[in-house]
Amino acid sequence: MRIGEIAALVGLTTRAIRHYHHVGLLPEPERRPNGYRAYSVRDAVLLARVRRLTELGLSLDEVRNALADDAGRELTEILEELDADLARQEADIRERRRDLGALLAERPGATGPVSPALAALLAQAPRTDSPSAAKDRDYLTLLDATGTGNEEMLGLLGTLVGDPAVVELYERLDALAEAPTDDPRIAPLAADLMAAVPEELFAAIPEDGVVVTGFKEALLAEYAPAQAEVVGRLMDGFMDAFMERGRG
Repeated sequence: MRIGEIAALVGLTTRAIRHYHHVGLLPEPERRPNGYRAYSVRDAVLLARVRRLTELGLSLDEVRNALADDAGRELTEILEELDADLARQEADIRERRRDLGALLAERPGATGPVSPALAALLAQAPRTDSPSAAKDRDYLTLLDATGTGNEEMLGLLGTLVGDPAVVELYERLDALAEAPTDDPRIAPLAADLMAAVPEELFAAIPEDGVVVTGFKEALLAEYAPAQAEVVGRLMDGFMDAFMERGRG
């Protein structure tokens, strides 16, 4: 058989067969006096096996290893590994579909593409149009997306965001939008915000997830000067409490 004929027989393209020759998967057959390759039935059987194995998802290297084992023992092992890999992919797809289902169940535009844990946390938060609350939601989304947060942290924050008194704290922070940095409301608000944070939260923070170079400056730049003073004091108090926990 010529290359076009064997290609049609096994359902491959001539280009694929030439590639298999190039990568050493299929030996070059003898050529006829006219220069054309002369393929045998054995070559056709080999190409049919190659096609079948690649359709099952094996790489060309895996196909080569499988074909090298005449007894088929290595082929069985490879197929078992492939089956296990497909099972893992199925489990991953099921988990991703569960996450997607949780997101689809949310009110459109409510939380955006976040994890189910964060979606559940935000669902507990009282409805408010506070700009400061919106900034906190963005911050939590960032922690969620970067993997800095964890489910334990989000669970502990649930007791905080579910407290209606938190809305008042946001409103007090909003009220400082036009205030000077020496406003007497700054220190009491920073202290009240710090007091609202559950102590257990510090133990749940991963040690490598606290200090990110430049993050504090970038966060404070999002606020008006007096508000940045409050948030800066809160972050400093948060860091002091975290370090104190570490020394304990």
